[in-house]
Amino acid sequence: VQLQASGGGLVQAGGSLRLSCLASARTFSSYDMGWFRQAPGKEREFVATISRAGGSTRYADSVKGRFTISRDNAKKTVYLQMNSLKPEDTAVYYCAATRSFGGATSRNAYDYWGQGTQVTVSS
Repeated sequence: VQLQASGGGLVQAGGSLRLSCLASARTFSSYDMGWFRQAPGKEREFVATISRAGGSTRYADSVKGRFTISRDNAKKTVYLQMNSLKPEDTAVYYCAATRSFGGATSRNAYDYWGQGTQVTVSS
């Protein structure tokens, strides 16, 4: 499975961005999908995950109420809508795919990773 993330950029605090992640897998709907992020000098951390059919989502407390994960299985794409962005959201954002069930939040549970897209939020 190859994952291609896009949509990052520079935005002012309070602004919005939408990240996209296109998957190559013919069986995209067989994977739960997740977004993680990694800021300079920090470990990669969980942001959000969505179940195969899109009916179940989980979020990190730090983004709850501001970010929304969604997916379009026909387009083999997962999205991360980010609103009310803060400077502390600045990081490289990665999409990932997992065969596991139940809304995995650990990066070790994910089998495939995209290359990352930079999000920078200025104050």
